[in-house]
Order: sequence, then structure tokens, then C-alpha cells
Amino acid sequence: MINQPIDNTSSGSHQAAIAFRLTKAPNSNHHIWNNNGTWWLHYTLHLTDYTKRRVRESLKTTDEAEARRLRDAKLASLRFAT
Repeated sequence: MINQPIDNTSSGSHQAAIAFRLTKAPNSNHHIWNNNGTWWLHYTLHLTDYTKRRVRESLKTTDEAEARRLRDAKLASLRFAT
């Protein structure tokens, strides 16, 4: 798990961890889904206070390949944030 500070509304900043799961048969659309033509990203942050925060955000694209690229960039930025 990777720790990074996040803003958690009124309670201030908490450390968060992102869990990455590796499988034998990779799903090229893992963490993304198409909702009425627009691709969305979803992931879960595990906070140090033993709670979790489910994040859903629009990738603002109708192109599947672009959605995968945007997903990879977003998850990489979360993974390497300090």
C-alpha cells in the first residue's frame, strides 16, 4: 500500500493508502466503466483511521482507449504521490 495525504472534508488531512491487486488474467478495463457513453474511474482509498473512501470520477471521454490512458495516469499519480 502507498501512503499519501488527502483532504477529508472538515476533519483535515489524513494519510491514505491505495491497494493494488494483481491477477493472472488482467482486465484491461479494471477500475473503469462506461456509463451511458462516458467512461468513469473508481478506486478505494484506505485511510489510517481504519475507514475507507470510495472515489468515483468522470474521465470525461467517450473513447475506451483514452479512458484507459487517463486511468493509468491517475492511478500512477496516486501511487507515486508522497
